[in-house]
Amino acid sequence: MIYSLHGILTEKEPNLAVIECAGVGYACRTTNTTLSALGEIGNNVRVYTHMNVREDAVELFGFADKDELKCFQMLLTVSGIGGKAALSILSDLTPNKFALLVASGDSTALTKVKGIGKKSAERIILDLKDKLLKSNPLLQDAPSSVISAGTDNFSEALAALAVLGYRQEEIMPVLAGLDESLPAEELIRLTLREMGKRSK
Repeated sequence: MIYSLHGILTEKEPNLAVIECAGVGYACRTTNTTLSALGEIGNNVRVYTHMNVREDAVELFGFADKDELKCFQMLLTVSGIGGKAALSILSDLTPNKFALLVASGDSTALTKVKGIGKKSAERIILDLKDKLLKSNPLLQDAPSSVISAGTDNFSEALAALAVLGYRQEEIMPVLAGLDESLPAEELIRLTLREMGKRSK
């Protein structure tokens, strides 16, 4: 089994990166997130891989970090979700945002991903919610706890909003739709604005 590849990025196409290692070019199916992280052709890069062996094909998938790889492998355990659909989800959502959406049961947000319908979104949540909560037990704790699936900014914003009286199941779907690199203060402001719109 190929655990990772370390070499020169020789080609980039939508959802595909070719990495040359010791004279051999490996075609890796991947996400937009990883393609951005790999940078320009000619860069020295590393990806963590998953090999999918089927009767009619052998595919290699590559990811810039282990969190994205783990999330991809978790998605493959869902009935009806193959490599293409999993890549589509992770091209639109970071592992942090995906975990927050699934933990909060927000199937509607998942249907915004190309190729993911209502039934598929509901199946993903049904199959993965418990797994995510078990692997990230702090997701189910009090909102003031640090959420291991989110950033520190997310955790701080979640705790502050809980103090204001908002329930975790109300907050998490809104936070999951925001840019996780924003400061906690901005996350709080944007969440309050969205909660205000929903209460009208």
